[in-house]
Amino acid sequence: MTKKILMVLTSHDKLGNTGQKTGFWVEEFAAPYYAFIDAGVEVTLATPKGGQAPIDPTSKLEDFQTSATERFDSDDIAQAKITNTLKLSSVNQIDFDGVFYPGGHGPLWDLTDNPESIDLIECFLNAGKAVAAVCHASAALLNVKQASGDYAIKGKAVTGFSNSEEEAVQLTDVVPFLLEDELINRGGEYQKADDWNIFVVQDGLIITGQNPASSALTAEKLLTQLST
Repeated sequence: MTKKILMVLTSHDKLGNTGQKTGFWVEEFAAPYYAFIDAGVEVTLATPKGGQAPIDPTSKLEDFQTSATERFDSDDIAQAKITNTLKLSSVNQIDFDGVFYPGGHGPLWDLTDNPESIDLIECFLNAGKAVAAVCHASAALLNVKQASGDYAIKGKAVTGFSNSEEEAVQLTDVVPFLLEDELINRGGEYQKADDWNIFVVQDGLIITGQNPASSALTAEKLLTQLST
């Protein structure tokens, strides 16, 4: 039977009060998307608002292009999916085998406190299904709770965009919070590699990647989890 993965992207396109645009980071969508597609997985895309998922324009600059992003640029089907995402409130974990959250700065604003996203992740975990997130999308895990009332990441090994990486892109004073700090504040056992290195950690059903370079490996770990 064909495996099905839900990918949840941000709908948020404003980078704080800078007047600049943000959204999802192309590599963090493209690398996992093609890992899933090439493995024969059926992929569904959803966002809080539905419709067009905003792309962070910085992620389209030449320096950040990879074979996956170039493949996306010439893939009419994938681009149509990005333009016509489902509304998050319309999806149900029962229809999927796992869920993947691509990053970009957008999720810090609209997926951290989003009740539909929180409920969805809780439903996946309660059903014994894996939840994966990369880079800033680890923020979607911050307010997810266990039945006990404890945060789901309490005592769990997790990663996400580090404070030093945020400083390197000069957005420390723009973002609503520093992800590394908040993962620790929720009781997560935060781990990281040196800036921009590939780093992914799995603890039970929770799989997290540190940065854009970690996207493909995060997806591979989710695929491995689905095959167990």
